[in-house]
Amino acid sequence: MIKVALHITETLAKVRRALASRYLFDNWLSLLIKYALIKIGFNVKLTAKVDNCAFELSPETFGCLVGNASRGLIRLIECNGHKAVVIYASGIQVPIKYFEKGDACKIDLAIKNGWIYDFTNGFWFKNGVKFRHMHWLILDIFDYGEYESLNVVGKVVVDVGAYVGDSAIYFALKGAKRVIAVEPHSGAFAEMLDNIKLNNLEGMIIPVNAGLASKPGKLCTKKVSVYATYNIYHKPGDCPNAVPAMTLSELISRFSVEGNDTALKMDCEGCEFDVILNDYEHVRLFRELILEYHPKSANKSVDDLLRVLSRDYKCEVRGGKDLGIIHCIKE
Repeated sequence: MIKVALHITETLAKVRRALASRYLFDNWLSLLIKYALIKIGFNVKLTAKVDNCAFELSPETFGCLVGNASRGLIRLIECNGHKAVVIYASGIQVPIKYFEKGDACKIDLAIKNGWIYDFTNGFWFKNGVKFRHMHWLILDIFDYGEYESLNVVGKVVVDVGAYVGDSAIYFALKGAKRVIAVEPHSGAFAEMLDNIKLNNLEGMIIPVNAGLASKPGKLCTKKVSVYATYNIYHKPGDCPNAVPAMTLSELISRFSVEGNDTALKMDCEGCEFDVILNDYEHVRLFRELILEYHPKSANKSVDDLLRVLSRDYKCEVRGGKDLGIIHCIKE
């Protein structure tokens, strides 16, 4: 009897959440039907309509928008000059294009954490920091302390896998003397340039459109959106989208990185195994290291990294066997 009552309660809660869609979309009923079809395996598109605006939503984004409307976080979606805008209960307005490209729950979490979207100038800001678009990694770094254990004050930081400049900007604002920001994906690199300019850090951060490898050559970058590239390992190879594969030796020489006042950050979805296992002589020149490890991308184990790093470093590991952070300080 208790199980039946709980089932009825859960069902009613789902119905109430679903009915919140009528406050957001003109075609809410057809969207709910298509959403249910997607859930049972049908391949249909969710094309939402609000006045004269029409836009596609992923099932995840649709679910987040409706769920947050049912909790009173989102007030409505309105059409402003053929451009749809999500209006939060707090008064913050965010163009629907950000929800079409990414995950609505990410936007909601950013707002909950105090990020504000400047509708006039088109950027997100918090505590004086600005980003053109909102990404999960921005929240990881600025709100959840991904790299707070790394001491960058007065140091030159080589930031491998700089993405849209999130970590490079963080390091610069935390007191780094200079940041060499290495990013192979052209879209992420272009967004990084924009974010560096937004934060007036052109003289502090040196952007490099390349990837890191143990041997010089080329990296074949995959044709994916900026929102998808952060979890893809761009491996050595040649293709129409190839960029230079730089070694640590080349980076150290070109940008005069030397001495104990250096730090190396790597979040390159697998290249950390190639570089540490095959070019350790240059890795060990850095005083401090922090890296996110991705064993599946390299068909290796985190223990393979630790066996090499333990020669010169005392390392702390946060995470599991498939993903985590290694922070090392030279002994």
